[in-house]
Amino acid sequence: MDLFTRHTASPLADRMRPETLDGFVGQMQILGEGKPLRRFIESGKLSSSLIFWGPPGTGKTTLARILAGVVEAEFVSFSAVTSGVKEVRGIVAAARERLILHGRRTLLFVDEIHRFNKAQQDAFLPHVEDGTVILVGATTENPSFEVNSALLSRSRVFTLRALDEGDILALLRRAASDRDKGLGELELEFQEGALELMAASSSGDARTALNSLEMLAESLEDERLVTVKQVAEFAQRRSHLYDKAGEEHYNLISALHKSLRDSDADGGLYWAARMLESGEDPLYLMRRLVRFASEDVGNADPRALQVAVSAMQAVHFLGMPEGDTAVAQCVLYLATCPKSNAVYKAIGAAKRDVEDLPDAPVPLHLRNAPTRLMKELGYGEGYEYAHRNADAVVEQGHFPEEIGPRRYYFPTERGYESRIRAFQEWLRDRKTRRGEEAE
Repeated sequence: MDLFTRHTASPLADRMRPETLDGFVGQMQILGEGKPLRRFIESGKLSSSLIFWGPPGTGKTTLARILAGVVEAEFVSFSAVTSGVKEVRGIVAAARERLILHGRRTLLFVDEIHRFNKAQQDAFLPHVEDGTVILVGATTENPSFEVNSALLSRSRVFTLRALDEGDILALLRRAASDRDKGLGELELEFQEGALELMAASSSGDARTALNSLEMLAESLEDERLVTVKQVAEFAQRRSHLYDKAGEEHYNLISALHKSLRDSDADGGLYWAARMLESGEDPLYLMRRLVRFASEDVGNADPRALQVAVSAMQAVHFLGMPEGDTAVAQCVLYLATCPKSNAVYKAIGAAKRDVEDLPDAPVPLHLRNAPTRLMKELGYGEGYEYAHRNADAVVEQGHFPEEIGPRRYYFPTERGYESRIRAFQEWLRDRKTRRGEEAE
């Protein structure tokens, strides 16, 4: 019996692809009883194009095939990675002929539709609008950013999630026991925990899990027992769901930033480790931490910025993996610092004034006067040198007269900023008393 020769042109993941909703596993948030996509499919009507958005191996292609069967349309698959607008024209011409001669519609499945630029996506619009094709696009990227607005407005977007380990485990067991399409004829046996480990190592990707099962089965010789050790050795290192240029990149850095802001040291450490293990550029990660030190800690702990910059230098000097402890030390320090966004708000307020108010000239008393002409023009006249006073406090203004005094920085009572706040209050009180004495 040569099971693999019999299926040489058909990988296990394709053979096990269900043809009806009854055999589909997962995505109950859109396919459960009464849920939107199930209602849409069971209606048998397609009034608009569809976009399936989700990670790899979550069933986007399978759902498109099932949908084609429900509406009795010809299923045509097309990859935006390997094809272009020229191929689209050929597919559309064939679809139009099929519709005219046989009255059969065409469901055009465009895998990785986000790979098309927005001008290329426009090529689909007239054929979607006149009903020549039913367009179903699949993307791993956020359609809000990657699908042009005209096409998006004509589409229903359904979000698919990574499958949980229970779903993956069910698929693996089905594939291992199915004698018609799966590996049932091999009569494989699995040590307790072996399939569970395989499911856990797939990162919610059904295709990855089924490919692993198939390749592991092919690697067996006479034995039929699959052990935990074999699965662990075969997997070696689980693949992580990540795209350094895509949405997941921003999702993870957002999770890290918000964990640190909430002073959750363990949460911050998890997301930082997740990014590093997924192949993120460690210097990008450190740049974000340096930013955090100013934006969310600021003067509540002025050492935070020093720690972050030092950690960035350490990571640059050591590289990975040795630099991971510097990343961790920085993450833990920032998470456990007192927090303040007063600096962030202050620079934002100042920038808004710069944008909204006129570019008033610098007051003469604040200007340097390196030449005699400048002195004759009054540059520097009336300037008070603070250190000539015992408390280094002067009454002069530091804003243009046209704008008047402004206040941007409101330190909190957390950490070192409580001392800054106290100093500012003393300073304002001191100036008030001097003003009263002058009167």
